[in-house]
Amino acid sequence: MLKGFIAGLIVANGFEWFAHKYVLHGVHRQGKTRFSPVPTSMRSHWEHHRIVRKVGFSDHGYVEGIKNWRTRNEIGSLVVVATVFGVGFYPISKGMTLATLYSACNYYYIHRRAHLEPEWAMKKIPWHYDHHMNSHQDANWCVTKPWFDYVLGTRIISSPALQESNPLGIALPQALSTRLTRWADQIFPAKWINDDTKKLSKIDI
Repeated sequence: MLKGFIAGLIVANGFEWFAHKYVLHGVHRQGKTRFSPVPTSMRSHWEHHRIVRKVGFSDHGYVEGIKNWRTRNEIGSLVVVATVFGVGFYPISKGMTLATLYSACNYYYIHRRAHLEPEWAMKKIPWHYDHHMNSHQDANWCVTKPWFDYVLGTRIISSPALQESNPLGIALPQALSTRLTRWADQIFPAKWINDDTKKLSKIDI
């Protein structure tokens, strides 16, 4: 059960990265608009981006709740994904099914709270704050934990203040966090944007 739950969390984080990059942001096409297999979700997400950039990371849609079409779209999408994955995993592992349901609920809780409490987001999920407020928004795809951004080289940090204590994005003893960060820097180093370097306009991600 526990092994299945942990495996489910990893799969959920990987899907979070994939869906954010290819579904919500869409794929660049030369001379055309971005392509997404779910264009309504992509339109909702880019509107979310525009609002967040204008008002310092906040999004009024979460205050309006289900009255807001973007909030309804996000909740509906999470229900569909959780149902499909949950049913699919059930014959294999009940732990993975449980992890799927937990991950969907946790995603909505984390994402909603982040855009209602920007200071909390900067402290607890700085990778997502960087996703919206960084000069390069096609990066930092994970929301709940930055795991796959480190593994796939898409964690781009804008300042030391927005660097998580360790690549797991989990509260750990300082000594362990430091050791884990050093290890990750050798194998899965994050990219940086700072005042001494040019803004990254083109990154091979």
